[in-house]
Amino acid sequence: MGFFQLVFGEIKEEEKAILEEKIIQCYQKKGITLEDRTLYQTIKKQQKQEVVFKTGKQMPILEDLYYILQQDARTQIFSVKLFPFVKGSLNFFNHPTNISLDNLLVVADISDLGEKYLPYGMFLFSDIFWDRIKNNKKNKKSIYLDEIWKMIGVVSCSEVASFILTIFKTIRKYNGSAVSITQDISDLFSFQEGAYGRSILNNSSIKTFFSLEEGDIKILSKQVEISTKEQIEIRKLKKGECLMLVGNNHILTKIECSNKEKELIEGEDVYEKNNNSIRRK
Repeated sequence: MGFFQLVFGEIKEEEKAILEEKIIQCYQKKGITLEDRTLYQTIKKQQKQEVVFKTGKQMPILEDLYYILQQDARTQIFSVKLFPFVKGSLNFFNHPTNISLDNLLVVADISDLGEKYLPYGMFLFSDIFWDRIKNNKKNKKSIYLDEIWKMIGVVSCSEVASFILTIFKTIRKYNGSAVSITQDISDLFSFQEGAYGRSILNNSSIKTFFSLEEGDIKILSKQVEISTKEQIEIRKLKKGECLMLVGNNHILTKIECSNKEKELIEGEDVYEKNNNSIRRK
């Protein structure tokens, strides 16, 4: 429902109920009901029958919902707002997923969506990754959310912001950790008087702050306990230097890349250059 709130804007409780009814109808047309068994199919494999989870191609897509919404006068306005995602410039959303989560590292690059539509992609991937995180409590895992203000800031909505906050509050129960990243502290507190940004800060055991402008330092000092001296130091931090808050400990430190990280960021020849300089010394 969070994705549709981003698309449709604020939805009344009555409209939510109607929309949920239409989504259920959409799945029913694909033979999927609220019973778990309908998510599985029996296939013949090497002369044996095997029960497997249905593939993405057997799931409904936005176009299926789009036509159902058109058939009811109460939901026609929703179909109009969904048009760009089905028939318009954003119709790449209107396809079965081809994402594989089997790799140890999964990166969702959604920068091509543009500033306006970035929250849609961020929410969908966060939802997908969150489902994967909850599947197995034994394996350690981490989720990194860059530009998180788009999910909990003024461009977001209550349902999406609450979903992101749930990740930070409960991910430890699944043997996981969550990392939020933003360049502008003020954006974290731009929605509902900063309630969500403040809660995420409170649920973060490690807080790392790089060089900040005067305005951001003032905002930060209202949310976390940092001394006047530390406020001055944050302003003077150079590249790679940061102030880390770990529990009650405040630590000024410098973060340096390993040779492997430099190689990945700057190119394959970096490691050789570093080794040659070491040999010359």
